[in-house]
Amino acid sequence: MNPGNSMFGFADIARTTNAQTRSICAENPDGRKSGGAQASPGDPGTTPAASAMGRGWKVRPCLRDLAPGQTVTLADIQGPGVVQHMWFTVLTDVHRCLALRVYYDDQPHASIECPLGDFFANGLDGCALVNSMPIAVNPKGGMNSYWPMPFRKRIRITITNDGPKAINELFYQITYALQDVPSDAAYLHASWRRSMTTRENPEHVILDGVRGAGHYVGTALVWAQLSTWWWGEGEVKFFIDGDPADGPTICGTGTEDYFGGAWGFVMDHTTDLTPTTYSTAFMGYTQAVYGCPPKIGPRPPQHNLYRWHIPDPVRFQKDLRVTVQAIGWWVQSGKYQPLTDDIASVAYWYQTLPSAPVKPLPPMDERWAR
Repeated sequence: MNPGNSMFGFADIARTTNAQTRSICAENPDGRKSGGAQASPGDPGTTPAASAMGRGWKVRPCLRDLAPGQTVTLADIQGPGVVQHMWFTVLTDVHRCLALRVYYDDQPHASIECPLGDFFANGLDGCALVNSMPIAVNPKGGMNSYWPMPFRKRIRITITNDGPKAINELFYQITYALQDVPSDAAYLHASWRRSMTTRENPEHVILDGVRGAGHYVGTALVWAQLSTWWWGEGEVKFFIDGDPADGPTICGTGTEDYFGGAWGFVMDHTTDLTPTTYSTAFMGYTQAVYGCPPKIGPRPPQHNLYRWHIPDPVRFQKDLRVTVQAIGWWVQSGKYQPLTDDIASVAYWYQTLPSAPVKPLPPMDERWAR
């Protein structure tokens, strides 16, 4: 990619270009120039709170009454251009009920298909605070993505309510630039997967089935710990361009190592085995949830982590497969042990088109750790 092109952010902030900035939200649903703040109180989808102030004063700030099973197209933009920022917020108990999908250049299948919260490294409850370069999540549940999303012909972004109840308010804003796209710019993809590992096969597949050329740029992970003691000995492996099943080109040294931590995230093993959470520009461990959260009741320990390969993208020319092992530490024997754990992940990568369909999201009852 051309680092001198304005689609890449801070390095070019002083340059002037002929790009045109547009933004889509409920107040300007098609992003038209001079198209914002046009709703009047009483129009469909507006809020009664604006009745005393009238047109132009926060009349339609959000998408209202998204019914179960309903799909709404949030953005349908003709290119070329680049989506530069997406912001969402929604109630804290529906983040996996909402399915985010992104379609590029009239491909019939989505290139991004992911529960809304998981896309923003918030697969547990939407309350993790993320202070990273491409994703920022701020109190309370303000989810921001700065992943550049170039498109040449068209981009279409949809949201679907797969949950059992209507969602009364969905706030969103999608900011983009209408501009030329460099010939070597690839398309952002993201795919969500969940599996329960077994002692016979203690491995979770983060990504598989990728065909084409591109580079892997990130992993978000929610690990529900169903076994006792330490859970993070497993290696993250990248199988690149025809690697055999037993010979990855990249093989890490442990799960916490891949996310930039060490020694179980514990600061002092002699006094307190509680892990320490953190959030940095490229990697983080934002939640370590134990016990019985209010209104939820008993649940297994759960861990929320992310790793962005922005300074160190994993390049591939033909295909890519990414896995993580579920391996623990058995104190009594001092040996590793295979684990039966519940793992959900998001893989982020850029690649050329045409691309293969990403793995479809499962039904609602298969999206949650048991």
